[in-house]
Amino acid sequence: MNVEELSGLPPGARSHFQEQGIEELYPPQAEAVEAGATEGENLVAAVPTASGKTMIAALSMLSAVQRGGKALYIVPLRALASEKKAEFDAYEEFGVTTGVATGNYESTSEWLATKDIIVATSEKVDSLVRNGADWLSDLTCVVSDEVHLIDDRNRGPTLEVTLAKLRRLNPQLQVVALSATVGNADELADWLDAELVDTDWRPIDLQMGVHYGNALNFDDGETREVPVEAGEKQEAALVRDILQEGGSSLVFVNSRRNAEAAARRLGQVSSRELTAGEQNDLAALATEIREDSDTETSQDLADCVERGAAFHHAGLSSTQRSLVEDAFRDRLLKVISATPTLAAGVNTPARRVIVRDWRRFDPSAGGMAPLDVLEVHQMMGRAGRPGLDPYGEAVLLAKSHDESQELFDRYVWADPEPVRSKLAAEPALRTHVLATIASGFARTREGLLEFLEATLYASQSSEGGRLERVTDDVLSYLERNDFIERSGGPEDTLNSEADAASAFTSAADLADSDGGDSGGTTGQEEDLEATSLGHTVSRLYLDPMSAAEIVHGLEDADERPTALGLYQLVSRTPDMYELYLRSGEDEKFGELYYERERELLGDAPSEFEEERFEDWLAALKTGKLLEDWATEDDEEQITERYKIGPGDLRGKVDTAEWLLGAAESLASEIDSEWAVAVREARARVEHGVGEELLELVSVSGIGRKRARRLYAAGIEEPAALRSADKGVILHVLKGEKTAENILENAGREEPSMDGVEPIPVEGGSGSGSSNSSGSSEPNADANATEDDADDNQSSLGDF
Repeated sequence: MNVEELSGLPPGARSHFQEQGIEELYPPQAEAVEAGATEGENLVAAVPTASGKTMIAALSMLSAVQRGGKALYIVPLRALASEKKAEFDAYEEFGVTTGVATGNYESTSEWLATKDIIVATSEKVDSLVRNGADWLSDLTCVVSDEVHLIDDRNRGPTLEVTLAKLRRLNPQLQVVALSATVGNADELADWLDAELVDTDWRPIDLQMGVHYGNALNFDDGETREVPVEAGEKQEAALVRDILQEGGSSLVFVNSRRNAEAAARRLGQVSSRELTAGEQNDLAALATEIREDSDTETSQDLADCVERGAAFHHAGLSSTQRSLVEDAFRDRLLKVISATPTLAAGVNTPARRVIVRDWRRFDPSAGGMAPLDVLEVHQMMGRAGRPGLDPYGEAVLLAKSHDESQELFDRYVWADPEPVRSKLAAEPALRTHVLATIASGFARTREGLLEFLEATLYASQSSEGGRLERVTDDVLSYLERNDFIERSGGPEDTLNSEADAASAFTSAADLADSDGGDSGGTTGQEEDLEATSLGHTVSRLYLDPMSAAEIVHGLEDADERPTALGLYQLVSRTPDMYELYLRSGEDEKFGELYYERERELLGDAPSEFEEERFEDWLAALKTGKLLEDWATEDDEEQITERYKIGPGDLRGKVDTAEWLLGAAESLASEIDSEWAVAVREARARVEHGVGEELLELVSVSGIGRKRARRLYAAGIEEPAALRSADKGVILHVLKGEKTAENILENAGREEPSMDGVEPIPVEGGSGSGSSNSSGSSEPNADANATEDDADDNQSSLGDF
């Protein structure tokens, strides 16, 4: 099908695609059009990576806009949202506008009402529904990219419930679901009442195979010799081989530490293939990376980048990840070693993808366990980019003949697992049940169950009554914690003592429920209404169990909470991924616990309850990290002390800031007198400063280090910036332009530094850190199990 044959698009759209070199649609794209993509029909497209999924989405959305509607494009990651927004911005040349919405879970982002296409993460869309964004009712088309992530235990339920709610809001809504790897695309199509386009067509060939010995054996029977030199790793030989052809490589490994080690080794290979111009460009890129952060991780990454290699994992800052991805797409970087996070949809294709590690530490298995076929196929699908690569190769590594055969059977010739809903597991259901009640989607128990019947879980469940039983357990939990009120059914059989005893039921208790009598009202008409506290929790996008933990902690405080007490409190919540205790740290943080026990909020478990006490200490470790940041320890000191990356630190800080903001709202909701203490702790962790610097950092352009230098020079508040000697200010801030901008932001009438000479002031040009916490560093020893566990940590900053 030629682009010229397309109809129903905005004027100028077809010529735009032709200017991009698109004259003819790929077969999957043409099949999608024939299935009604441009006519408002629901569609599930199971199409390989690089085979035109985004074009299917674009045609669906643009045709919806042309019919007078509005389109929403849902992505799993913030980084992918930015990437797609930049791609869709090109449509403005023919009058179609684009907006992006990520983060700020209390906002309805009403400005997006004026946009034709909105790009957002599933979490942001969920929060928009909870907060009653009016413009959502104007949607006529929603695209769900990477829809197979419904299978993800942590994030899948949000996507599933969000799609169900959008369909309830807009009965005529067109839903277009996209994925490269779905083992049961027909089930998803049935759930969404959609036409199915399921194909393995690719614009360039993808060969999948296994390397063993000196041979690379492919699924089509072809064999290619790739000898491994003495002392050389298999992946190094494969990278060297493809580099000599002018191709790039992605190497997937199972942990951050392995990614960094592999990048160092592979840099020795890639450095031999660099031109003088590439070496200069890579040196400039390395400087940008070092300037983004002064941590050891940043230095290590920059060193690798100078040699044409890089590592990529969640411990990097978002800026560093973007720099690496862009340079790899431009083929400036020749090889990336990455954890599987890179396979989650970001556009980073390579000629050869090497899946070095096909096992990963799994706590539930008690050791290393094979990856799912779906996940491995996601990685392998990164191989080959139309227009740049003549083919794509995806390679697994085997150490023996038997293992080679196992890898062919397990992955190369296998179909991906079916996508299965995870909605009925905790904490997913308690979170979404409260949001469904608070947002008015269900006002009775029967209405709630009716809504849940529209989910994928209900269409897949073969266990009769399970969803109803778990829902009743969740309703009882929400009622006991004053998040909802129930009326109209029989009286609650729980007495006040039972209420008090179970008010803070654990997630494990809920998950393990056998579905017995939960005090619910099966078969009875019963009204459900969110309390004021419940509405606040839903609006704040909190897990109800997080809210219960925070409320209990604030109510337990007999005196003004300290920053550490509040940081440890929010670190105990399910919404904060706490740091793990490494070898020997239980003793270190046990001592800290007994030193500062009075500051901690809530009921501490007994040290004889080993698992619960270890969780308490892990939260204390996370809280101590936040305290170190808020007492101005250097980023490099903190990342080294806690053995984390700059991205981890920023993720913890961002999540703590969000949770403390929510805690401030909850404090007001329950009439706690500690809202001011919470507000101060939040501001300190947001800016990474002591209490005395909070006024200074409120001035745009003044961060933690500049604030400390100004304070040391006697400039202790914004008003002083408007009257202090300019020479002193110039000396402290070390730059005329910087000083002028800050003085202007502080409201100084004459901010110009023309003719001003720096005036040295004792103490005014210090290091910028007022605190050496004196805490000895935790034991740096970490085994592979702990390192692998670190890779499972994420934060809202990734969403």
